[in-house]
Amino acid sequence: MFPACRYSLQARRCIRALKAVRAEHVAPQVYSTRWSSSTVPRITTHYTVYPRDKDPRWEGMEMERFADEADVVIVGGGPAGLSAAIRLKQLANQHEKELRVCVVEKASQIGAHTLSGACLEPTALNELIPDWKERGAPLNTPVTEDKFAILTEKYRIPVPILPGLPMNNHGNYLVRLGHFVRWLGEQAEELGVELYPGYAAAEDVFERGMELHAKVTLFGEGCHGHLAKQLYKQFNLRENCEPQTYAIGLKELWVIDEKKWRPGRTEHSVGWPLNRNTYGGSFLYHLNEGEPLVALGFVVGLDYTNPYLSPFREFQRWKHHPSIMSTLEGGNRIAYGARALNEGGFQSIPKLTFPGGMLIGCSPGFMNVPKIKGTHTAMKSGMLAAETAFSKITDENLQSETAGLYIPEYKEALEKSWIWKELYAVRNIRPSFHNYFGLYGGMLYTGIFYWFLRGKEPWTLKHNGLDSAQLKPAKDCAPIEYPKPDGKISFDLLSSVALSGTNHEHDQPPHLTLKDDSVPVAQNLAIYDGPEQRFCPAGVYEYVPLETGDGMRLQINAQNCVHCKTCDIKDPSQNINWVVPEGSGGPAYNGM
Repeated sequence: MFPACRYSLQARRCIRALKAVRAEHVAPQVYSTRWSSSTVPRITTHYTVYPRDKDPRWEGMEMERFADEADVVIVGGGPAGLSAAIRLKQLANQHEKELRVCVVEKASQIGAHTLSGACLEPTALNELIPDWKERGAPLNTPVTEDKFAILTEKYRIPVPILPGLPMNNHGNYLVRLGHFVRWLGEQAEELGVELYPGYAAAEDVFERGMELHAKVTLFGEGCHGHLAKQLYKQFNLRENCEPQTYAIGLKELWVIDEKKWRPGRTEHSVGWPLNRNTYGGSFLYHLNEGEPLVALGFVVGLDYTNPYLSPFREFQRWKHHPSIMSTLEGGNRIAYGARALNEGGFQSIPKLTFPGGMLIGCSPGFMNVPKIKGTHTAMKSGMLAAETAFSKITDENLQSETAGLYIPEYKEALEKSWIWKELYAVRNIRPSFHNYFGLYGGMLYTGIFYWFLRGKEPWTLKHNGLDSAQLKPAKDCAPIEYPKPDGKISFDLLSSVALSGTNHEHDQPPHLTLKDDSVPVAQNLAIYDGPEQRFCPAGVYEYVPLETGDGMRLQINAQNCVHCKTCDIKDPSQNINWVVPEGSGGPAYNGM
């Protein structure tokens, strides 16, 4: 059970009342000693760090608690969650069973927080909804042409894509994933699934808000989910796997000159502007959406070592490569966004089941990294979770109508599925880049071992550990000088964030919380020259002078947050804890 953190009208009035209470009755000295220091400004006021029972702002305040029950609650209205919901209702209808399925989604609309390339492999969709074409699924652009290249600063070196290699996209579709997810939501509603957009699942144990009870809860929050982080600790789910490793993906949509438009073309590249030891690459997809539209993006592995690196500015610099700029010149940028990606693959899959729940989709991390695809595996994981859950829920020998169900059969079903085979085959490709030759050594490994053995080599390579532990001290690294944006091809950060539609209610406690307010200046700024102001793709973090003029403080512009979770992942002090804001807050992507 958990509360869905969307404030009702009464709750909003409570928030306003709390602000008045704080203004009239709360003096700085009533807070804990770490906040009363004259050298450490108070930053974090969120209840996850400063509990309500110790916070004078909540004294005497009561919030009405609503409770509801369902057979299955699904946290996250993305490809995995909606596929699970659809499959559950398909099975219920097939077996003539009554089954209440509820999906809670923190975005204001289904698909509004979804961001991906995206090149969709339709395997799982074919299984879930075989007649998707007749139902009007927005898969409008079959891939017609694949290109891959290594970039130098001025040149493009073509690399052939042989059949069977992960980057071969024959049979796939270029999509605007937010639109596809919205369509999945429509299919789910037709089957009787209850969708609740604008509700953020705040805690997996009850506190305040709307409380939902279910026999089974499926957690499909996406990469580095707020609840999944708690579940990993509560049930020790990562005990027997490697730490997850991540990347940040940044994306833009452009309307380009129609003469340069090649619907169905995919272009991928590695190399410049990143050095050989920084994992990353790019994509440029020509979409057939009724106008000359291209989706382009840049991915940087978050195991990079130089604290001066800015993924956003690397993305902007990449667009000035002659082979990219020639496509964009004369065009118009219409959208921007960013999100983190799971890159740990097979080695980093955690335990997936626990009493009362299961992890699905990108929450545990089923992305096929060399393919740069995770939607098909996310959907399939949701379908398998639905099938095993349905079997347990409808078991006539069920001992309790109210106890949360433990379903280890989900893991067994995954191991027998094509997901397991696919991820196992590519398990060594991402960690193979950790060598002296970096990118080139990894490509050589892929060409030899994957091409000939298809993942059957009798060893499994390891990752380098937590991404947060990879940064070197600033004194050991050379600052990176980035060119100024020209306002035509490259742009500044804040004008980019404006295109994401991001918004948060101003009167809520910032959802970017710090475990210790003193750490940013004492450690991150002192040792790493404040890397959070560079790895954040939305300008959330900045160091500004103290009002007294005798030092610096960290300023958190939480209203800018695009919910990518990069700060929670890459913070070298692991002091930032990203928690869900009010429901409906965050980006408002339209088909990203």
